[in-house]
Amino acid sequence: MGAEPSGPPSRRWGGAGSGAVFGALTAVATVTAIGRAWAACDIGSSPAANGLTLLLLAPLLWIAAAASWVVLHRTLGRRHRGAALAGWLVLALGCAWFLVTWLGMPDSYPAPSCPDGVPPWWPGFLPA
Repeated sequence: MGAEPSGPPSRRWGGAGSGAVFGALTAVATVTAIGRAWAACDIGSSPAANGLTLLLLAPLLWIAAAASWVVLHRTLGRRHRGAALAGWLVLALGCAWFLVTWLGMPDSYPAPSCPDGVPPWWPGFLPA
């Protein structure tokens, strides 16, 4: 009486569920930064066209970030969960930085408000 059945131990920060959450956060942050860069530098024909482009880009980023988390968790996370989380964080930040600088800041686009294609809000210590 009152005894609960013992089940499998719960896994913290593991599997596809947390991969979906981390992937969504990465995709939203990356798409937001690209959109802000495009808006600051007046890139594109209209905000609606830019929004549609970013809307189509978001699921691809979400899937890529979620898949990378699941792969890291299944390989490294079984023994070292902290190392898997740290590795994924480095991978996510690196990919987000690459995509924002590659897609969000085209250096060949002439914009008087963005010298050298870099928006004014971009931190100076990060290479663009």
